[in-house]
Amino acid sequence: MSSLEEPASEGIFVLDTLADGAPGARQATMGHRVFRAIKQAIVRGQLVPGHPISEAELARQLGVSRQPVREAFIKLSEMGLVEIRPQRGTFVQLISRREVENARFIREAIEVAVARRAAEVANGESVRPLFALVEEQDACGDRPDQGRFLALDDALHRAIALLADCEHAWRVVEDLKVQMDRVRFLAISDATPVDTIVAQHRDMVTAIARNDPDAAADAVRTHMREILNSLPVVAASNRDVFVP
Repeated sequence: MSSLEEPASEGIFVLDTLADGAPGARQATMGHRVFRAIKQAIVRGQLVPGHPISEAELARQLGVSRQPVREAFIKLSEMGLVEIRPQRGTFVQLISRREVENARFIREAIEVAVARRAAEVANGESVRPLFALVEEQDACGDRPDQGRFLALDDALHRAIALLADCEHAWRVVEDLKVQMDRVRFLAISDATPVDTIVAQHRDMVTAIARNDPDAAADAVRTHMREILNSLPVVAASNRDVFVP
C-alpha cells in the first residue's frame, strides 16, 4: 500500500473462515486463512469489483495485523483478483469475460480426464457419497443459499477427483476456477436454473456409477459449457462489475 491515506473498504462483510470451527481452519496458517477470507469476499461480491480495498480496514475487520493482509493482496494480485496501483492503493479487479472463458477451457480438459478415470475405477461403495451430494444440492430448492449451494458444488467435483485418485488435479482446478466462481455466484440468481445444475451433476455421477468413461466425459463437457450460456446474460445484467 502507498503512504497516502488509504481508501476505506467497500462495505462491511462478515466472514467465518478465520473461526476455529471452520472446516480446515485449525490446519491452515493464519496467513492462508486471511487470504482465503478475502478471496471469498471477492468471489461473493462482498468486496465490489472496481472499488478500493484498504489493508488497514480489512486487518481491523479480520482481527489480524496488516502483514497477512498485505501478503494476501500480493497472492490475490497474482490470481488476477486485485490490482495493486503504486501510490494509489489496491482495487478489486473487474471480471474479465476472456479470463473466465480461458479458465473454463482449461478446467474442462482437466475435469473430463478426471471423470474418465473415476468412471474406470468406481464401484457401488465409492459413488454413494457422490449421489448423496447431488441429493443434498437438490434439497436446497430453487432459490438456494448461494454460499451453501456452491460449497456443495465444489464438494462434488472434489469428491470425483478423490475417487479418481486425482487430488492434485483438483488443487489445480481450485486455483484456476476462481474467475469462474465470481460468475457462478452471480449466475445462480441471474442466469442458470438450479435444477439444470443439479440435473447435470446427476448425469455425471450416474455415468461414473455405470463405469462409462465416454458418458462421464460427455456429461462433464455439457456441465462445463453451461457457463458459456450464462456468461453473456450475467455480463449484460452486471455491466458495472465486468471489464467493458
